[in-house]
Amino acid sequence: MKKNKEQDHRLDYGIFAAFLIFLAVSQLINFDLGMAMGENFLIFARDMILILPPAFIIIGLFEIWVKKETIEKSFGNSSGFKKHIYAILLAATTVGGTFVAFPVANSLYHKGADYSSIFSYITAASLVMIPMSVMEASIIGLEFTLLRIGLSLPLVVISSIILNKIFQQGNYVLPANV
Repeated sequence: MKKNKEQDHRLDYGIFAAFLIFLAVSQLINFDLGMAMGENFLIFARDMILILPPAFIIIGLFEIWVKKETIEKSFGNSSGFKKHIYAILLAATTVGGTFVAFPVANSLYHKGADYSSIFSYITAASLVMIPMSVMEASIIGLEFTLLRIGLSLPLVVISSIILNKIFQQGNYVLPANV
């Protein structure tokens, strides 16, 4: 098992090295597509370097400061419908998109949140982020933004409830090392 993981990492590094070589050769021969890919990669890498370290510090503090009982009470099986409201409110304040949403969801899971609230959180994190919604409303209009959110959120909750039932019926459990 350990050998396979090492081989997988070598393959990942090899693919990344080939990508970097492609970008370098593209710069040398002025290959427009490769140069555009390189520019996009640098923008993406810069954004990741700016967003992820503070986000992981906040997630680490969340792990330490927020008690498991609090998460179980607010996001667990016995919390009823309010877990979806809490998940959507938490998602609205999440900055960094899914890069931050998935580690937060993992933390919620390990502190006792049920699948339904985690699905609501992850899905809502891509729909209702406050900065994105404000920008969208200023460009496209408040009516469109409210309509989009108003139509999307009930579907998020319904699909989260359905997925939770499917996971419960199948006795699904996430691996411990996730």
